[in-house]
Amino acid sequence: MEKESITRDEALKYHNSCKPGKLEVIPSKPSKTKKDLSLAYTPGVAYPCLEIQKNPIDAYKYTNKSNLVAVITNGTAVLGLGDIGALASKPVMEGKGVLFKIFADIDVFDIEINEKDPEKFCSIVESISPTFGGINLEDIKAPECFEIEKYLKEKLDIPVMHDDQHGTAIVSAAALLNALEMTGKNIKDAKVVINGAGAAAIACGRLYKKLGAENIIMLDSKGVITENRTDINKYKREFAVKEKISSLEDAIKGADVFLGLSKGDILTKEMILSMNKNPVIFALANPYPEIKPEKAFSIRKDIIMATGRSDYPNQINNVIAFPYIFRGALDTFSRDINNEMILAAVEAIAETGKRKNLLIPSPFDKDLLENVSFAVAKASVESGSAKIKNFDFEEYRIKLKNIRQKLEKIDVFCKQV
Repeated sequence: MEKESITRDEALKYHNSCKPGKLEVIPSKPSKTKKDLSLAYTPGVAYPCLEIQKNPIDAYKYTNKSNLVAVITNGTAVLGLGDIGALASKPVMEGKGVLFKIFADIDVFDIEINEKDPEKFCSIVESISPTFGGINLEDIKAPECFEIEKYLKEKLDIPVMHDDQHGTAIVSAAALLNALEMTGKNIKDAKVVINGAGAAAIACGRLYKKLGAENIIMLDSKGVITENRTDINKYKREFAVKEKISSLEDAIKGADVFLGLSKGDILTKEMILSMNKNPVIFALANPYPEIKPEKAFSIRKDIIMATGRSDYPNQINNVIAFPYIFRGALDTFSRDINNEMILAAVEAIAETGKRKNLLIPSPFDKDLLENVSFAVAKASVESGSAKIKNFDFEEYRIKLKNIRQKLEKIDVFCKQV
């Protein structure tokens, strides 16, 4: 199958129809009468202000902080477009906001910051953070993205997640657990080859290690990351191996898992044949995977395969994770998105797919909202990240069901007049 063709004119018309852009802000309270306006603004607004001044956590009770995420970028690593700048990245950030809304009913302000200096960028984000219940960092280039996320996670008392790193890691990890279970393999014993060493690849490698992987070989554009190389940064050095190998051809021999976050059409017939029995191949380069599924299956039939494309089965798509992780974090007034919450998301996504005999759930699987959000909220409470006290889990199940029913009724497409 070939990827559906979208023309330039179609895309521009879509973004300009009805009204420019893809998001709007609408009131959530009555605003038709003089009394309504007196309650919404002066003098009535003074009362919640004073309550929040006395007890800051009441901001979750009286404002939209409890359902508001900032999608923030500086536009230095946008999709497949690269460093196109803050302003040009705005359509992508608006699009991310649409996904938050239609999959988890989370409101978003997209914020494009025209600042490439990491310290200045962090200072800006830190100063505006009181507005939000969570921050989704997006499309920030490596290695700066690692330092930015680390700083903000340490400084702020709200969840901060760089989705380009963790979204891919979480979803691919869930698929990996199911794939290894299908083949009767243990992640501890599996040989994993990761081709690519950017933000997503580093995050995948780190998460796979937390799940028990002990044999990971990572490659960047110059070859295998080995201990004797002097041209690698500290993040790549986490994955440096002692083996005296340099090429993908050598690294992939006997591998159980190949994760591609690199470029299209780099896996050859010989490489595929050299992998272990029942190999797992996640070819996630977009729009052209490291090998197309039809070609891979023509070489051998025992492959378990996933790509990043929507027109093939088993799509590794970040939207399977991030809306529901933030849903669970927001609903518990979480201080962060910690390891326990991430691992809970991995397990919930894997289980959701497994119940339906799937490697990975579809991005449109409605069960993800309830399953993943609940698992993340539970981990937030049990790990001590939640600021909310006496969290009622039964009541929360009802809330998630209500959100699901609401989203199923929403018409997210504007009507032409």
